[in-house]
Amino acid sequence: MTTQAAGRFKRPQISGIVLPLIAFAILIAGWYASVRIWDVPESVVPSPELAVKALTGTLAEYLIDQSLFTLWEVWLGFGIAIVVGVLLALALTGSRTLDKAISPILVGFNAIPKIAVGPMLVMWFGFGYESKVLVVVLLSFFPVVLSTMAGLKSVPAELIELTESMDASRIKTFLKVRVPWALPQFFTGLKLGISLAFVGAVVGEFIGGGAEGIGYVIISARSQLATDLAFAGIFMLALMSVLSYYLIVWAEKLLLPWASETSA
Repeated sequence: MTTQAAGRFKRPQISGIVLPLIAFAILIAGWYASVRIWDVPESVVPSPELAVKALTGTLAEYLIDQSLFTLWEVWLGFGIAIVVGVLLALALTGSRTLDKAISPILVGFNAIPKIAVGPMLVMWFGFGYESKVLVVVLLSFFPVVLSTMAGLKSVPAELIELTESMDASRIKTFLKVRVPWALPQFFTGLKLGISLAFVGAVVGEFIGGGAEGIGYVIISARSQLATDLAFAGIFMLALMSVLSYYLIVWAEKLLLPWASETSA
């Protein structure tokens, strides 16, 4: 690898780490300045120092335990959404009749606000983790289905005709052509879905009762005017969401190096 090529390779990696840190530092500085300049009461918006104390103080272990519970809900529901979503996308892509029959129902169901469905899930499945996981599934399911279907349907007709001219079987064409072609869009759906999965987990914890999860921490801290603890919970939620998102990005680069090279 030449020096120039190595420089081009390292520059995006360095900027991908340094620039977000700079932006985060500017955000914290703006937060600190706003609280000081306008003398905002701590019961409304805490200073960054108070939020850091809540993160690193006596409640740090409590925050970590509740965050891990939410993280478990997210990845359990997201895993179910991936499996069910991919299977449904395969079925709808393989049958035009099934696609025409079910796709309008999916679109209509996706338009229903999930916060309206949440109380019904609690009524059906109780106040345990099941109702919260189902909210995660409902929110993250549709991006996976739609992106997978879009990827499978986007294969150029000329490529399919080429494989057919080489006497390739339908299964081999599907595995060797359609699946690789659809993987970039599938990962796009995963990146959209994981963000919605965290939203679903917190919404489920807000409306589902119980005393576990980072959503419970935020809502209970708000009722006690402990805004420092609420902001600490929000930070933990954002941190888990960002790390989960970049875990999918890393998996995409590991499994599809050719896709990132093409886009670059």
